[in-house]
Amino acid sequence: MTEAVTGQAAVDHLLEVLDLAPTGAMSFRGMSPQVGPQRVYGGQVAGQALVAAGRTVDPERMVHSLHGYFVRPGDATEPIEYEVENVRDGRSFSVRRSVALQHDKPIFFMSASFQQPEEGLDHQAPVPPDVPGPDAVPTMADRLARYRERLGIWEQIPRPIDVRYVGEPGWVAPGDRPADPHQRVWMRVDGKLPDDPLLHACALAYASDLTLLDSVLSTHGEVWGPGGVIGASLDHALWLHRPFRADEWFLYDCWSPSASGARGLAAGRMFTVDGRHIASAVQEGLLRRVGG
Repeated sequence: MTEAVTGQAAVDHLLEVLDLAPTGAMSFRGMSPQVGPQRVYGGQVAGQALVAAGRTVDPERMVHSLHGYFVRPGDATEPIEYEVENVRDGRSFSVRRSVALQHDKPIFFMSASFQQPEEGLDHQAPVPPDVPGPDAVPTMADRLARYRERLGIWEQIPRPIDVRYVGEPGWVAPGDRPADPHQRVWMRVDGKLPDDPLLHACALAYASDLTLLDSVLSTHGEVWGPGGVIGASLDHALWLHRPFRADEWFLYDCWSPSASGARGLAAGRMFTVDGRHIASAVQEGLLRRVGG
C-alpha cells in the first residue's frame, strides 16, 4: 500500500488545492485531491470558500470570523465552483457570502467577515493547565502503526497537517478509548507556508475540521467506524482572535457541551505554544451508530 504524502510535499499539495482558478470577477474554481475518499473533506471546501471570499476583499482587511453550512456531500472527482457575493464594504468591515456549487447545486455556503486592524480591549481565557507539549506526545506515524487495519485509504491521503493527540484518537479500536470530556490535539501545517495572512487563515480553517467533532465521541469513549459511530459535519463556525502562523504549533482544546437527537455539538479553542488564544471554533455534526 502506498504511504501517505507528508511534510513539505503534502503542504505544497495543500497550497495547490487552495490556489483557486478565477473564472470571473467574483467566481472561482477549485479542485480536490485525487487520492482519498470520494466525498470532499469539509475543511477543504471551507478553506477554498474562504480563499474565494478573501480574494475579493482589500488585503489589508483580515478575516475574523466565518460561519458555514454543509448542505450536500461534495464529489471529489468533480471541480467545485465558488460564487462570491459582496454583501457589504463598510469603513471598517467587509462581509462576503461564498457558495460552493457542484452540478449547479450548493454543497456548502459560508458568510465571512473581514476587519481593518484596530486597537482595543484585550483579554483571554486561561490556557488549559498541565498539557504535555507536542514533542512529548506520540506522532501520527506512531499511532497509525497500531491500527493500520482500520484505516484503509486514509493511509494514502496527503497529510499536510501534523496532528499529535494528547489522548486517544477516535479511530482506535472499540474499547481502546477511555472516556474523556476534553480532546486535546497539537497541530501545525507540516512544512513552510508563505507569509500571506489569508493563506494562514485558510489553512487554519482546513485544520479546524479535522478533529473537532471527535470530541463528542471522546466524551463517551466512542470511536469512528465499525463498532462505533459514523458522522458528518452539519455546520462550522470559526473566529480568529489574534495573529498567528498555521505552520507553528497550536493546541486545539476541544469539548462537547451537548449531544442529542443523533446530533453532537463540539467547541474548541486554539492556543499557541506561548499561550496566546488565536482562534475558537464550534461545529454541530450528525452522528449515527454502525455495526461491527
